[in-house]
Parts: sequence; C-alpha cells; structure tokens
Amino acid sequence: MDKTSLKMWLETARPKTLPLALASIVSGSALAKWNGSFSLPILLLSILTALLLQIVSNFANDYGDHLKGSDTAERIGPLRGIQHGVISPKQLKIGLILVILATLCCGSALILLATESWQDLIAFAVLGVVAVLASITYTIGRKPYGYLGLGDISVLIFFGWLGVGGSYYLQIHRLDFPVLMVATACGLLATAVLNINNLRDIEQDRKVGKNTLAVRLGDKPAKIYHCWLLACAMGLYLAFALLYFPHWFGALPILTFPLLIKHAWTVFHAEQPQQLRPMLAQMSLLALSVNLLFSAGLLLSSGFNW
Repeated sequence: MDKTSLKMWLETARPKTLPLALASIVSGSALAKWNGSFSLPILLLSILTALLLQIVSNFANDYGDHLKGSDTAERIGPLRGIQHGVISPKQLKIGLILVILATLCCGSALILLATESWQDLIAFAVLGVVAVLASITYTIGRKPYGYLGLGDISVLIFFGWLGVGGSYYLQIHRLDFPVLMVATACGLLATAVLNINNLRDIEQDRKVGKNTLAVRLGDKPAKIYHCWLLACAMGLYLAFALLYFPHWFGALPILTFPLLIKHAWTVFHAEQPQQLRPMLAQMSLLALSVNLLFSAGLLLSSGFNW
C-alpha cells in the first residue's frame, strides 16, 4: 500500500470523529471509579471496541453515500478515498467487513470479561449487534435512517446513553440516575458534532434527498437547534456538579463553557457552508475536552485510589 492509499484509508476512518467514542467511555469509567469500582482491562477493551465501532460507522457512511450518489465533488466536506478513486467500492466494502469482524471480536472479549451473569451477557451481546447494525444502516439499505432524519437520536443513544451508561455498568454492574444525566450531556455534545456535519452539507444533502434533521429543519432553525444542544449539555454538567459533587473539582468542565459559547456564536452567525468546515473538528475536540475535565474532576475527588 503506497502513501496515497494509506492516507485515503486514514481519511476514510475520519480520525476527527474518533474523540467522540473516547469521550463517552472515559466519562463512564470515571463515574464507575467515583462510585467505587474500576477495571483497567475493561476500560481499554471498551475504548478499543468503541473506536472500531466508530470506524465501522464512518466506512459504512462513505460506502452508503457513494452507492446513493450523495457524496459528490460538490460537497463542502473533505473528499474521501472513494471519491478520489483511490479506494474502489469493492475495497471499501472489504475494509468495512474486516473492521466489523474486528469490532465483534473485541466486543465479545469485552462482554466475556466484564459480565457477571448470563442475563447481562445476552443483553450486552444483543446491544453490541444492534450497535453494529445501526452503524451500518445509517446510510446503507433501502431505507437508511440517516436519510430519514433519525441520525441525531441514534447518536444520542449510542454515544451518550449506551457509551457512558454501558461502560459504567460493565464495571459497577448497576445503573444510577446521575449517570443518565452525564450520559445525556455527553450524547448531546456528540449530536452537535453530527449536526455540524449536516449543516455544512445541507444544500448537497437536500439535492440528493438525504433528509437529515438539518435539512428538515432548515438552515437557521438547525443552527438554533445546535445552540440548544450545547446549552442543554452545559446545563446538565452544571446540574450534576451542583447536586452530586462535594468538591470544587466538579466545576472543571465550566472551563470549556466560554469555548462552547464562542463555538455556538460562530455556527449561528456562519453565512457560508465553508465557514462550518473547521467547526466539526473543533466541536469534536470540545466534546472530548469537556468529558476529560469532567472525568478529571471525578478522579480528583476520589483521590486517585486505584
């Protein structure tokens, strides 16, 4: 494989989106440690599984959009390997299958290591299969849900509730209401990343019948929706700190609030789609930063007693 091909495969994996998978697992594991239970092997396997699942989603997204003619040279976002002709549809399909197999293997190892009852084993096995299928059917199939405007709720579920709640449960083997607050906040930030992507490509998506939520709402309402996603996430992190954190460490995520507000202001006032292109990577890194600071606050309050 030459350097150009390798670069295109890396571009197709969309490394700028991978922090989203990392953010939810780190927060869930930090919450587990804060509540008295932590496993480094489970954390590492959870991170690897989540990253592979994100790559499955990214590969499937490019493959499905290519089959439906959604990704053309007119799109504002970066062109992928399949658009450049460096990666053929057949090669991308093979790559997708290989990453799916790697995800299933890694996920199976995680479930076998972390579950303590056959009920949990079956439940997480089903959730794992559903997560893989959801990653694939976002743009692939007769009626991909990404073309119906259902991508946002999917991101909230898998990058929020399942990512945070699942990684928490696998280490502590119960669910607590405060975890749902954090899971929802994390999911809202991940949804904001998807919304930026959809806002950027709103005109191209509208032309090809890809009815994302941004297309359904329209440009200005979708920007207002973006601001609400960030505001609700900030509110949930702040509420968690006020209700459950006995130390000032709980205020660490507030350090990112000015950056989130500035980001929201920039998105809301963007007049051209090209202005939104750097916002996707920025939003992804902001989501990771918020969750890392939140997790750091939890670990500081628990005294790093590993």
